[in-house]
Amino acid sequence: MHVLGMTGKIKNNFIYEKIKACIIKADGKTILEYYRKAKSADSLHRINSCTKSFVGALTGICVDKGLIKSLDVPISHYFDRYTTMSEFIGKEKITVRHLLTMTSGINWPEFGEWNSFPPMYYSKDMIRFILSRPMLYVSGEKMNYSSGDTQLLGEIISKASDMPLIDFARKELFEPLGISDFNWICRDGHAMAANGLRLKPSDLIKLSELYLNNGIYDGKRILSEEWITTSFETCPTVYDEIGSYGYHWWGNEFVLNDISYKVNFA
Repeated sequence: MHVLGMTGKIKNNFIYEKIKACIIKADGKTILEYYRKAKSADSLHRINSCTKSFVGALTGICVDKGLIKSLDVPISHYFDRYTTMSEFIGKEKITVRHLLTMTSGINWPEFGEWNSFPPMYYSKDMIRFILSRPMLYVSGEKMNYSSGDTQLLGEIISKASDMPLIDFARKELFEPLGISDFNWICRDGHAMAANGLRLKPSDLIKLSELYLNNGIYDGKRILSEEWITTSFETCPTVYDEIGSYGYHWWGNEFVLNDISYKVNFA
């Protein structure tokens, strides 16, 4: 266990909540570092849906580099082999932007009857499964939490960059951030874009530092400042218990001692 500036109360809360690791930085300095077990510092931890925010960053890199010409490109441009399916009818107007903001309109009850585990993971063809789902809303009308949208987005990044998602991530994001030790769970050769990434705690925090520094890390620009700003422009509150959604980042506010604070989180 390694702790900087930790009070007994905070430490006891971490133990009670069975927190594996926690790192807090401010102005580039580590002010708190906690590990439940010594090996937790150097272990790869599955970050589950925080993976989505990395996919959001990779989308931004594709846009900044011109690999994705516009967020308003219809997804049919990338999934033409599926457009002949009868189930694709009604999905012609879904764009990359809709996937990024989870407003595709595809019926995806991940926060409902599926209880947070989409059955696409059991399908032989995840893309076909997603695009075969019926439409619930008009595209762009309403945000609905969907790992399916993220999986489609991961496939688009792969197609736009002409390389596997993992290779593109390694070259354009992980190496610039100094992340060399990671694992990204795959299925049938496709990276699980929605929840498959494993990282060390000290590497996970680097994505936050990149966004807090307006797209620059260790003196090198990785993402445009415009992408960072737009990523946090959330739609109206969609889940009272969570908050609003931007470009694969959540946003909310909380009040402490009569002061309101805006927060963004994965």
